[in-house]
Amino acid sequence: MQQSLDFREECDVLANEVSGISESEWKMPTQFKNWTLNDIFVHLHFWNEMADWSLTDERSFRKRLQKVAVGLQAGSMRPIENSVIKLHGRQLFDVWRKFSTKMSERWSDLDPKLRVPWTGPDMSVRSSMTARQMETWAHGQAVFDLFGRVRPESDRIKNVVVLGVNTFGWSHKVQGLPIPEQMPKLELKAPSGSVWTFGEDGAGSISGDAVEFAQIVTQVRNVLDTNLKREGEVANSWMASAQCFAGPAETPPQQGQRFVSVVS
Repeated sequence: MQQSLDFREECDVLANEVSGISESEWKMPTQFKNWTLNDIFVHLHFWNEMADWSLTDERSFRKRLQKVAVGLQAGSMRPIENSVIKLHGRQLFDVWRKFSTKMSERWSDLDPKLRVPWTGPDMSVRSSMTARQMETWAHGQAVFDLFGRVRPESDRIKNVVVLGVNTFGWSHKVQGLPIPEQMPKLELKAPSGSVWTFGEDGAGSISGDAVEFAQIVTQVRNVLDTNLKREGEVANSWMASAQCFAGPAETPPQQGQRFVSVVS
């Protein structure tokens, strides 16, 4: 399953960025809601375990799902995640790293259409693994921004792009907006130089860098901080509030709120 290999590469890239940082740097606040690196890796490991258990240990999955329900009702998962995973710094990194590597290996030979339980409807293992890559990539952006570095990208980003395309309707529904009849045509340049196209003519267009499109649908950048070209009402409204992840409606960052601190 290619998505498993892409998840592994995503984790490798993030691991290379943080493997040598000090314990004090793990406590530094990022541009993402002031989450520290500890917060980010607790969150990633918590949901990696949930995804893996949905396949390998449904009893543990169902038990933790009860805690998730409490957090969702309270409107915040942070206290739940931190009460379950109490590791920090290098110990947290080592556990996340080992688990994500083993997970990618366990999932690599699965039938992509195999269904597993989740917090809502069941989902395919391909969708589950795509979600894990998306979360790793999106939260990883805050890490690269914090240390002033541009992340090494590859065409593995296509999984996030496709997720953004597939959630066109969801992005409108979760924001309480009517779902347009047609998605704008997309022409996006991949890190390899290839051009990925989605949709058809008739409802405007969006063109530019595939990574920037992924940044918009994951809400790690404001569209005005990108060079994406948008034509048409649907294209502009979608990029202003796109949301490819589940949960309640979230507000994208304001212009200039999230950025690479110092490029080095």
